[in-house]
Amino acid sequence: MASSASGAAAVLEVTGLAKRFGHVRALRGIGFSLGPGESLAVFGPNGAGKTTLLRVLAGLLKPDAGTVRFGGARGDGGVAPASRGPDAAHRRRVGLISHYSLLYDGLTAGENLAFYARLYALAEPRAAARRALEGVGLEARAGDPVSTFSRGMVQRLAIARALLHDPDVLLLDEPFSGLDQRAAATLRALLGRLRSERRTMVLVTHNIDEGLELATHVAIQVAGAFASLGARDGDLAAYRARYAEATARDG
Repeated sequence: MASSASGAAAVLEVTGLAKRFGHVRALRGIGFSLGPGESLAVFGPNGAGKTTLLRVLAGLLKPDAGTVRFGGARGDGGVAPASRGPDAAHRRRVGLISHYSLLYDGLTAGENLAFYARLYALAEPRAAARRALEGVGLEARAGDPVSTFSRGMVQRLAIARALLHDPDVLLLDEPFSGLDQRAAATLRALLGRLRSERRTMVLVTHNIDEGLELATHVAIQVAGAFASLGARDGDLAAYRARYAEATARDG
């Protein structure tokens, strides 16, 4: 198996991803490798292809070319027949936090997680839901409908949902969007704890401040390609300058 930048066996290895929508090249040769506990923050303007990248990594979208490998399990590029649908084995390797919580407002927090635990065929769904709630500090709200939750609490519950099946990789699409400072700090602490537990994460965000705090590696994506990629080696001002330079070249 290939090694990550740290020299550890790669948990996630991505090679040559390409995706086109009509005349738009959403992904152009994206590649990177991450090991246990490594986090890649992907910055880029609207339309850079960041969400498309996450959807391909999550198995929700088939690439036109390239491969995604989770701990040695390969998902080949190419468009699958529509009748096949998403690759369930691939999707079990990842947990996805997107713009949508994928939670049911009319159900309680515990009911939501027990429902997803059954979808993943986990043993003792209620016990799995309870453990997941404890992991994000929401055990006291297990019996409350999600409709009564704040935006920050919904994000924490969405992370509990994404971690239920113990995925190899956690994917996060603008996780701090719409959060106030207190909720963002709580979420940041939770994600920092997950990284310390050797979780591997890919985070896409417009918020360079928040992304850098969690990142071991940084990419700047412009027009479907990585304009830069590497281990985090600079401060906030340096990355802001790199971002401005990369987006100016594209403009």
